Order: sequence, then C-alpha cells, then structure tokens
Amino acid sequence: MSPRLQHHIRVRANKHGVTARRDFLRAVGVAGAMGAVSWTDAISLAADDLRRRDKACILLWMAGGPSQFETFSPKPDHANGGETKSISTAVPGIQIAENLPRVADMMDEIAIIRSMTSKEGSHPRASFFMHHGYLPMGGVKFPTLGSNVAHQIGDAASELPSFVRIGGRGQNVGNAGFLGVDYDPLVLQNATRPPQNSKPTTSRARYVRRLGLLRSLDTDFARVEAPDLVADHRKLVDAASEMILSPKMEAFDVEREPSQMRDAYGRTDFGASCLMARRLIERGVTFVEVNVGGWDTHDDNFERVANLTGQIDQPMAQLIADLRSRGMLDDTLVVWAGEFGRTPKINARGGRDHYPKAFNVALAGGGVTGGQVIGQTNTSGTEVIERPVLVKELFASIYTLLGIDPAHENMSHIGRPIRLVDEGEAVEELYG
Repeated sequence: MSPRLQHHIRVRANKHGVTARRDFLRAVGVAGAMGAVSWTDAISLAADDLRRRDKACILLWMAGGPSQFETFSPKPDHANGGETKSISTAVPGIQIAENLPRVADMMDEIAIIRSMTSKEGSHPRASFFMHHGYLPMGGVKFPTLGSNVAHQIGDAASELPSFVRIGGRGQNVGNAGFLGVDYDPLVLQNATRPPQNSKPTTSRARYVRRLGLLRSLDTDFARVEAPDLVADHRKLVDAASEMILSPKMEAFDVEREPSQMRDAYGRTDFGASCLMARRLIERGVTFVEVNVGGWDTHDDNFERVANLTGQIDQPMAQLIADLRSRGMLDDTLVVWAGEFGRTPKINARGGRDHYPKAFNVALAGGGVTGGQVIGQTNTSGTEVIERPVLVKELFASIYTLLGIDPAHENMSHIGRPIRLVDEGEAVEELYG
C-alpha cells in the first residue's frame, strides 16, 4: 500500500470526524469502505491515525542541571538543604521548595520522580544521555527524543513541522540523527519573534515559479554530483515552502493571543515559549522542546535558583492549567527535566556542584497520575533509598505514555537495528 494511499485514507477518516479513540470503529469503516485495502490494513491505519492525533509532548528542558533541593526535593530539616524552605502543595502531604508556589497549586496534576539516578556527571554526556536515552557512540548518530517521537507519531502530512525546539540549539541536545532531516527540529531562538526567513519576499505565484526553477537545477546537479545530498536538500526546501505558505504559521505568533492570556503566562521569554508550545500543540505539532539555561549554579546557588524558578514558576503552572482547561492535558505529556542534580553539600562559594546520583524529574498530563511522589532519598539527600529510576526507565515511560513501543527498532545507517530503549521498563506508578 503506497504512502499516498495511506495519506488519502487518513484524510478521508479525519473528514469523517476522527477526533477521539471512541471514533475508532468509524475510522475503520471509512477506510474499509474505500475497498482499496484489507480490513487489517484499515484497522492499522485508523489506529495509527488516532495515535498520531491524540498524543503530543512538551519538554521543558532546564539546561545546566537544576538543584533538586531548591525545586522538587527540599530538605529544610538538614544542613544540606541550606536556606531553602518547603511549602505545602495542592496535595496534602506533598511539599516542594518555596520557589515554586504556582507550580505547588498544580500538584494534583504533577508526578514528581525524586529518585532519578545516573552516572553521567559531565554536561555534554549527561545532556546527550537525557535527550537520547543512549550515550554517545562512534559511528551511530542517535536520534534525540523529539525526533523519535515525531518519527513514531508525528503527522507527515502536516504543514507544520512535527518537532519544534524553542530557545536555541543547546548543548548536546541533538537532532534526528540516522532518522534523517525529515525529523530534525525547527529551531527558534526566541518565542517572541517568528521563525527567521518565514515570509516569502515575492508573490505566491512567483515564489512557486522559483521553486520550479530550483527543482530543475537540483535535478541537473543530482545527475552528476550528489543525489543523496540533493534529495535531503529538496526535502528541506519542500517542507519549508509548505510551512511558510500555510495559514497555520500564525501558531508562531503569540501576539495573536488575548492580552489576558499573555499576562497569565507572564510576559517573559519562558512565558512566551510555553504559550507558543501550547499554540503549536493545538495546531498539530507533536513535540515541542523549550530550553532554559543558567542552571549550572556552582556559585551563589540560592539567589540564582530563586531567580530561575521565579522565571519558570508562573509559565509552567499556567501551561498545565491552560492545557487542562482546553481539554488537551490528557493527551499532552509535559516533562520538566535537566541533565542531573546538584550536590547535597554546599561548596565554599555558596554553590552546588554536579550530582547525577540523585535528582528530580516532574511530569504532568498525557495519562500521568498526578498528585504523587515516586522514589525517595535519605534525609541528607545523598542517596536514593526508595524506587531508583534510571534514565532508560524514564525514556521507556515517556514512550509508553505517548503510545509508542519502547522496544521498537529503527535501522541505523550502518545496518544495525537500534531500539528506542535498549533496556529498562516503564515506571508503572506514573500511569497506574
């Protein structure tokens, strides 16, 4: 069955109202009634379409390694906790750092993993690990998380890219690797400005004529030089052209939001980024990553983290609340994470150093059972003493929540099958 026929079936199914899993049989009926595929193929296509339309993910990436003590695992009764106090949340018995009062109000939707543990304490390797689920390996260009998700459940027919990264490229956050340029992220430096070079400089008709000329030149070049390189270039040009000519481009313009909504998210870079993430997911983008740097607090930890959490508290809470009010939270997984945590012991400069042995991740939506804490460290925060969660187990959990099989294998350029997660089970408590 050709990709064109598959796309046609999906379009026909969508026109007949495939918007939720309860419409599964209706989708199968639409596809099967066409007479062009078997009922088995029709069921497979309909299920694939529903999975694609239903699930999305927003990764809030805290580059540099956020301190667990000043975010989701305060230790106010121990010297290692420093001056940070804890506050109650919307869920009795769960407390987080005083720096996140708005997030505390949304605790009923959030699950905190306090027992993340890893051996990677350098920024490049740890950031790579937390974006790919693998460590760097010579000869294999692993896809980053967003690319894998886009590949598995993104809508190839969408006019917008399936994967958007806001806030710059970041350190070792990666791209589509061996999956190819189709699944690379569209990178935006700042959510307050639209993508660069995203408006045609001529009329639509003239622009289309120019595309035809470029295609002719590409074809001539491919015959004598580098057909694979030309093919990748053509994919990028075609996708970019379809995007910038689409009316869905307004999703990148947060100024279209009512003033009250801009205020609700906060008129900051991170606030605009979270608002744009919601707008993009709402219009069919599958994976949005929002990067916030500055968390490498080797000195002046308490003041710097207070400033950083002050930047993220309101937007993160509003993002979860906004998704919930729009009926999108059940199908949109929100993940807050960094590459590792910070040392329990405060150093001579009033800072905390790298500490992968015990750190936090917070998740909401996408089927996550909120209002819970998974895992625990000891009273000093130096050791995980309950339910350690490995990075690979986190990845297995994210894929599972998104309806993706963590054991799925992709074929790398060197002919080696690569599983999305090579070992480790999903944390069932997250969605139990």
